[in-house]
Amino acid sequence: MRKISEEVNKNITETFLDNGNEGVVQKRSLDVKPILENNKRLYNQNDGYSPDKGLKRIATIPTIILEIWAKEYHKDQNKGNWFDLPKDIQQKILREKLNSSDYRYFRTSSGKF
Repeated sequence: MRKISEEVNKNITETFLDNGNEGVVQKRSLDVKPILENNKRLYNQNDGYSPDKGLKRIATIPTIILEIWAKEYHKDQNKGNWFDLPKDIQQKILREKLNSSDYRYFRTSSGKF
């Protein structure tokens, strides 16, 4: 595949590749290192509660990850809009993912979601 163009916007790199007769391939990548380092710092900082205990910080999740989770839910690569999902489905996905040790690096405080 031949690279057609590449655009960088903050931590997201979007590359367009010529795939011959198959068309164009769009590849998106994200440098998650700064996000994960900040999550680790926040996780170790305190219990995540606001001073009045009215709010609790749970996680910082890159939007590209939310897009992937939406596509997994729909089982369709063309339906990646997280914000189009019903709120109860968003909550279900977040609860499942954030309570899993596989996604612990998105957490910014301890406890169950």
